[in-house]
Amino acid sequence: MEKMIEKFLEGLADFSVKLVVSILIIIIGFKVIQYIVGFIKKGKGFNKLEKSSQTFIASIITVVLKALVIISAVTNIGVPMTSIIAVIGSAGLALGLALQGGLSNIAGGVMIMLFKPFKVGDFIETNSENGTVKEINIFHTVLNTVDDRIVVIPNGGLSNSVVVNYSSMKTRKLDLKFSVGYNSDIDKVKSVLRNVALNSQYLIKNREKDIYIVLSEHADNALIFTFRMPVNTTNYWDARFEVLEQVKKAFDEEGISIPYPQLDVHLDK
Repeated sequence: MEKMIEKFLEGLADFSVKLVVSILIIIIGFKVIQYIVGFIKKGKGFNKLEKSSQTFIASIITVVLKALVIISAVTNIGVPMTSIIAVIGSAGLALGLALQGGLSNIAGGVMIMLFKPFKVGDFIETNSENGTVKEINIFHTVLNTVDDRIVVIPNGGLSNSVVVNYSSMKTRKLDLKFSVGYNSDIDKVKSVLRNVALNSQYLIKNREKDIYIVLSEHADNALIFTFRMPVNTTNYWDARFEVLEQVKKAFDEEGISIPYPQLDVHLDK
């Protein structure tokens, strides 16, 4: 009986030592991984990559290295490698069935990195949100909205949805519509709109010929003019707000009326 207790205590002591060593392997290993990933991020070749690629690659390296550290720690305790492989295979199958969404997010992240519909710093619009891409990770993409909200979108859904990238081109066409009364002089309206465009600080130099102003629609209560002006993508919103303000002021100065929606009501006596 005493020998059995002695063997048990010896085995327990040996296991305890291995357990402590394994814990140290994980703690030290994770710290070393942080250093390795940080060192890689500082490399010249790595910095030449796009920010979206940098974040994605760093995430993959971190996950793979941490998995190797955990396997080393478990092996140190005395678990055979064949058992670990069998457990990983079984767990992988179970997790694959249980976490289909997670796997689709990984696949979506890979698709985003391969086809690059957008990158970090681009302003995009999805089915439900719009904002500037802050991060592209393995499982999700992070957007910073115009009102400073942080939106996390799973890559699986994002890769399968319609995405509008407003930053893909260096220049854009400011596209607006203006309504005026039917009694307005068409040529005068077009002249006023053209002058607003020519006087805008956001009109791209030597692109005056791309200013586009036409009467595009006869609406129920108004004439609709389409107004297009080339601007740099970075100035799009400032240009939009300026043109809207300047057109209203110019219409007021020239006596051009902006009609209100009308509703005819007939009362039966």
